[in-house]
Amino acid sequence: MRAGKIENSETMLDIEKLRKQNHSILFIGSYPAIIQSALDYEFHLGRDKPSIKAIFASGRKFERYFFGKKEILLPVYSSWERIPEKIRNGITLFVNVASARRVLTLTVEAIDSLPSLSGGVIFAENVPEKHALDLRAITDSKNIFLIGPASVGLLIPETLKLGAIGGVESQQLIDAHIFDAGSVAVLSASGGMTNEIINIVTGMNKKISFSMSFGGDRFPLLRPSEAFLAAQNDPKTKTIIYFGELGGVDEYEVASLISEKKVTKTVIAYIAGVVAEIFPQAPQFGHAKAMAANQKETARAKRDVLAGVGVKIAESFSQFVDLIESLPSVPDDKKSNIIEDMSDRKHALIASSISKDTDGTVSILGEDLLSFSKKNSFAYIVSSLFLGKKIKSPEFEEFVDFVLRLLVDHGPYVSGAVNTIIASRAGRDLVSSLSAGLLTIGPRFGGAINEAAGNWLEGVMNNKNPGEFVEEFAAKKKYIPGIGHRKYRSDYPDPRVSEIISFSGGLKGKFTSFAREVEKITVGKKGNLILNVDGAIAAVALDILSEKEQYSNEELLHLSEIEFFNALFVLSRSVGFIAHFLDQKRLDEGIFRLEEDQVAQAEIHKE
Repeated sequence: MRAGKIENSETMLDIEKLRKQNHSILFIGSYPAIIQSALDYEFHLGRDKPSIKAIFASGRKFERYFFGKKEILLPVYSSWERIPEKIRNGITLFVNVASARRVLTLTVEAIDSLPSLSGGVIFAENVPEKHALDLRAITDSKNIFLIGPASVGLLIPETLKLGAIGGVESQQLIDAHIFDAGSVAVLSASGGMTNEIINIVTGMNKKISFSMSFGGDRFPLLRPSEAFLAAQNDPKTKTIIYFGELGGVDEYEVASLISEKKVTKTVIAYIAGVVAEIFPQAPQFGHAKAMAANQKETARAKRDVLAGVGVKIAESFSQFVDLIESLPSVPDDKKSNIIEDMSDRKHALIASSISKDTDGTVSILGEDLLSFSKKNSFAYIVSSLFLGKKIKSPEFEEFVDFVLRLLVDHGPYVSGAVNTIIASRAGRDLVSSLSAGLLTIGPRFGGAINEAAGNWLEGVMNNKNPGEFVEEFAAKKKYIPGIGHRKYRSDYPDPRVSEIISFSGGLKGKFTSFAREVEKITVGKKGNLILNVDGAIAAVALDILSEKEQYSNEELLHLSEIEFFNALFVLSRSVGFIAHFLDQKRLDEGIFRLEEDQVAQAEIHKE
């Protein structure tokens, strides 16, 4: 369809269908001004929540924006796999604000990864021409629309603002009066002129049915002729206003559509660039396409062909404005009563998603602290706060309760307890002594739950064979976190582990099964390479979170990255450290000191 002349009145852009859809929007790349303007537009429309669901970019896990005057966090994902399935499957539109060299790769990935996609906008200009042609071929086969490159986007009043179109500041949107739908479609290759004409139209009390900038690159993904067909097929559009430029032959395709009665609506047009005729050689204007390579591509020739099929052609920009002014006027914005001044917005110093204090009233996860505390167990409160949202399953609550009780202490011999005891006997206070003990927690003491969770997760996500998994660690000469114990062996098992594993009963338990299969291999190498408490807790927690709390693999991976699993150990063992501190204060044995014969005077022998 797009490689040659438009046939059968086809276009992928269906404005009325877009009006009727509930959209979920993804931004590919981060462009705060454009993202904020889209949020402001939706807020001024009176929406309860934004349709922008996520940002695909590297860097932070969240970006801060405003929805009205309320600060919100938009999640940022660095890979398609990390976007939760529910969000990924719901995305209908995207705006690609990535650099020109990355447009092809990222757009193809988006098309392949987003099953509900209707279309998107590409903001970058100077996209390689080969990339633009490749994308056009892909969209033909996928039944989606793409607008751009070098497009400020698509605006459908009362529905969506997809891109920088209409302005990037809240006040610009308000001044443009683009919240109520009308009957005038504004089309142009130029982003700047698209916004200028929108302001001219609305400033004269005419209203927009929709507007789009198809971009000034040489090969637009959605051609002007297709935009005209979209306007023709849109029941709300009565008049099409078109700003064109010298260069290219798009206007000849439009003229053919009009002469063939495929476009029958009133068209007002101005083709800029007649001034180029005074130069001995055709000059290059601002856009890549804006240069007349031959007589047919001059602004004068294109004006003539459009005039010949009945288009109202302006011979000057002032005449163009006069033609627009002759259109019927409509009342002012009916939504003006919801418009708010956003000039006083200011980002907070800290963002918190778990609690707040409003005039002395504290709420936890959206609920009053007192009622939240009275009706919930400590395990429920801990797990909900650690996860950042209220848990749903009694299974996870019971498991966390057991883990918190199980890990509370492991005797006075471990490094954390020893450090707490020494600090206490040295006369240090509770917080200092507790900190001394906590600072010993790491990969060799207490910090293996998180590493084990990450490894079980990686093994299952990548469908690894347990034998290959073990050999990978062996090849690197590394211990497997969650495997091995100094005291217990396969013939003398740790009784705590069986109790932990019992919580996986009734579950599919893919993570626990993987860990147990790994254990079968490791104990065959050495009897004490059993699944230990850390590894068992990690595996069972992953299974309950996956099956009962409905966490995706990507969400579980994020939990391991932020040390959620270690947090359970730290909280529980803090109780034991405090108990050792208080015990030493009661015993009052005085400062701890080693005798000389308790320290070996080691000599390092060098050849």
